[in-house]
Amino acid sequence: MEPGTELTPTEYITHHLTFLTKPIGDGGFWSINVDTVVTAVLLGFVGFGFLWWVVRGATSGVPGKRQAFVELCVDFVDEQVKGIFHGDRKFVAPLALTVFVWVVLMNAMDFIPADLIDKGVVSPVGGHFWRAVPTADVNTTFALALSVWTLMIFYSIKVKGLGGWIHELFCTPFGSNPLLWVFNFLFNLVEYLSKPLSHSLRLYGNMYAGEIIFLLLALWAATSWAGAIFGVVLTVGWEIFHVLIVLLQAYIFMMLTIVYVSMAHESH
Repeated sequence: MEPGTELTPTEYITHHLTFLTKPIGDGGFWSINVDTVVTAVLLGFVGFGFLWWVVRGATSGVPGKRQAFVELCVDFVDEQVKGIFHGDRKFVAPLALTVFVWVVLMNAMDFIPADLIDKGVVSPVGGHFWRAVPTADVNTTFALALSVWTLMIFYSIKVKGLGGWIHELFCTPFGSNPLLWVFNFLFNLVEYLSKPLSHSLRLYGNMYAGEIIFLLLALWAATSWAGAIFGVVLTVGWEIFHVLIVLLQAYIFMMLTIVYVSMAHESH
């Protein structure tokens, strides 16, 4: 599907920003973006299957390149956790590694040209829509953020007890005077609601914007020979810069995950 020939620019962008959506049940409110779910699950198997394969063949001697790379990633994440979370890291460190690796892989799908997926994968099997960047779907980022948010509340109750957590909701940060309970609760409610919002929308916004820029560059490259030359040059330049975005957004998402879980273990 060539941009600017079979489709107008608007139709081309709309096509590549449309999900393969299937309704659930009677087709009411609930639906599922099949492309997002399938791509995310496959990347999970690929990423953690690779880690499992490397760890299974790990040796105590001089590590090979694959083992050294995995050890570097694990040590990097563990150091980040150690600097923020001061309790038992048996759960938090693997959680942070899972988040970082999975988000990096999902973000990195943005480097695969959308038309290549259309022509090489989707069209041959009779498909029409397939968005290959799960983190450019707000449902994915919200699901990840809400999972972290649920863990935060779980550990808040586990560490402080249900009574201690409720006491914290109504008695911090302004004090335990009954006249301040409403203000404390509203303050904490805003904080609890803002965490998953900021956690998810930051990642989604950056990846969605990156996806659109790639599509606009593809349109420019299809206009003429000069457009093709400049389009290719700018695409390469944007891909180099996008490497930083892909890694940085995964790092920020991981760090916020560590911070939120760490805050759940703290007492006010």
